This record gives sequence, structure tokens and C-alpha cells, in this order.
Amino acid sequence: MAILDIRVLGDPILRQATTPVTEITDELQRLIDDMFQTMRHARGIGLAAPQVGRTERIAVVDVDDDPMVLINPEIVQPTSAKAKGEEGCLSIPDIYADVERPKGVTVRALDRHGKVFEVEAADLLARCLQHEIDHLDGKLFLDYLSVLKRTAALAKWRLKSDDYPGYVRRVSLETPEELDEHQHPEEEL
Repeated sequence: MAILDIRVLGDPILRQATTPVTEITDELQRLIDDMFQTMRHARGIGLAAPQVGRTERIAVVDVDDDPMVLINPEIVQPTSAKAKGEEGCLSIPDIYADVERPKGVTVRALDRHGKVFEVEAADLLARCLQHEIDHLDGKLFLDYLSVLKRTAALAKWRLKSDDYPGYVRRVSLETPEELDEHQHPEEEL
């Protein structure tokens, strides 16, 4: 498995629609594994193929230790009830905003073996699924913000964007646990 570079705001691939997957290959399986690895090292709960520079219609999510692969996902039924919640994005580090979305969704997709499944999701999982499917359609959570809030978020991003030359965010090879250890080492007695 490999840690992939994450594309950040400004990279055109984040605004492109993805291409449906027509065949589950060994390369696709490696990509899925690499996406999970990258997402975990970046401390995320979801990652879509465009975020790692790929055009396949694939996303991975892991909410509450329930990893899920979504190939060619589509929202088949959003609830009418809406909910506001804070969102961030691995492709727009350190920028957060409240986004209103349907509180629940039913999503149909293929799993990593090409088998069709449906998942009914609410709350955080529903929000994560909608966020990742948006990525597959070239849409970002900033697109849901009012002009004023989007302008403020983009101004904040401009101050950080120089940290990501070539619109690339390199993710540490250390595990999240190892990073915690280095940031908060146990005192030796």
C-alpha cells in the first residue's frame, strides 16, 4: 500500500466529473487500498478519487470504524429533513464551515467486488457520503456556502495555499498514532 498525494483547492481535477468504473481490476483494488491508507494517515473519514488525482468514480469512507468502498455511487433518495453541520475537507485543509444537507440519504453503489448494495445513512455518515459523492461530480462543500461565507473561506485559504506548491498536499508516512506520540511524547520517568 502507498500513501498518495492529496490534491488541494486550485487543482482542476477537483472540479471535473469522474468517469464510471466499468471493470474491477487489480489496479483498482490497489487504488482502493491506497485511498484508505491515505485517508487514515490524513485523519479523514472520506476520500474521493479526484482528491488523489484520479478520475474514476470511486470513494472510500470510514465513519465509526465501518469502512465502505463506493464505486459508481448515486444518491437514490435524500430525506426531506435537512440538517446543518460543520464540514471540512482533506483537499482544503484547516478550512471549516457549516453546510446544510439532507439529514439522511439512501445511496446505491458497487462494493469493491462489483456487487451492488444500498446503504441508508443518517447524520454524520449521510453527510460524509454526500460530501464524497459531490467530489465525484466536481463539487466542493464551499459551493454550498453563501457568497459572504465562501468569500471569507477562500480568503483564509489564500493565506494557506502557498503551503501546497503544485496544489499537492503530502501526507506523512507516520500513522496517526505515531504522530500523536511525537506531538505528545510520554514523559520518561
